[in-house]
Amino acid sequence: MRILYGVVGEGMGHAMRSRVVLERLFELGHEVEIIASGRAVDFLEKRFGEKSAVNRIRGLHIVYEDNEVQRARTFFENVLGGSLAIPAQIAKYFELISDFRPELVISDFESWTYFYGQAHRLPILSIDNMQILNRCSIPDDVIEGHRADFEISKALVKSKLPFAEHYIITTFFFPEIRKDKTTLVKPILRPEILAAQGLAQRGAGGHLLVYQTAEGNDALAKTLASTGLPCRIYGMRRSIKTDEVEGNLTYRPFSETTFIEDLATSKAVIAGGGFTLMGEAVYLHKPMLSVPVRGQFEQVLNGRYLQKLGYGQYAESLADPREIFSFIERVPDCARALEGFVQNGNEDLYAALDAQLDRVAGGVY
Repeated sequence: MRILYGVVGEGMGHAMRSRVVLERLFELGHEVEIIASGRAVDFLEKRFGEKSAVNRIRGLHIVYEDNEVQRARTFFENVLGGSLAIPAQIAKYFELISDFRPELVISDFESWTYFYGQAHRLPILSIDNMQILNRCSIPDDVIEGHRADFEISKALVKSKLPFAEHYIITTFFFPEIRKDKTTLVKPILRPEILAAQGLAQRGAGGHLLVYQTAEGNDALAKTLASTGLPCRIYGMRRSIKTDEVEGNLTYRPFSETTFIEDLATSKAVIAGGGFTLMGEAVYLHKPMLSVPVRGQFEQVLNGRYLQKLGYGQYAESLADPREIFSFIERVPDCARALEGFVQNGNEDLYAALDAQLDRVAGGVY
């Protein structure tokens, strides 16, 4: 089957999840053309460039400052600043029509492939974690204090890929499904995380893994330093090439191998509310302190469910070091709660994906 696959490039979680899905599609013998934006292009090109064309297209870019979404700047850079890119998008759109002739569209929150599928009346399959906001019932205690952000995020997600044939949603929590054509599966995990389970089971080390995607969060660095706890920090100094040690803080350049080793051997994790790392931490049974980006409700949702299930702790900010000490005291309880989380690799995903591919091949849609 010829499949057009779209990957949104904001953050690397979508690309890492899509890598697993794409590997499954190639394993099953399908032809795939990939559309991606941002850093996802290089990531996917490196892994699939010999098997598939990886086409770069302009995607959404979110502007952060001091761990908060800057909505005005995000709007300007994406809508006003991106107006000149529209002709290129249309050219890419028509290039796909003439060259590849897909039979199915799969989108990980990416719009251009979705538009192509709608225009050509093709079946569209959505695979992401975002659609949980629209297709499941979110309890009031999870929304409390963030109602406006919830409504904005829900409206955005609802408008992103409406009327797809099916929605596969990856999640470590399972609220009530309120819309049909929806399947919830446990986190989609890259092979390196699956392989790290043995390392994690040998016991936790004494360090905290700290991951911060938004640069410029100086307040967090000061708070971590004041705790005296050993911290291995990624993302806050993206340009460094070697470790930089300042007291109890070790800033590390990003290396997938080193990062996964630090994750698997950590005592606990401190990060934002992004789903990918949180799902990996849950799988490896690592308690996590989640500090979501302000103004991004999907991260609040993840963090509050993490706490609701006893897997970690949610905090609005880390301005007060007592938040970290409070979390450290709770780590043993969180570790015990995580023992109840069981996942059989990516088998949930494969079963759901294969079922939908069989439906397309059988002409059920």
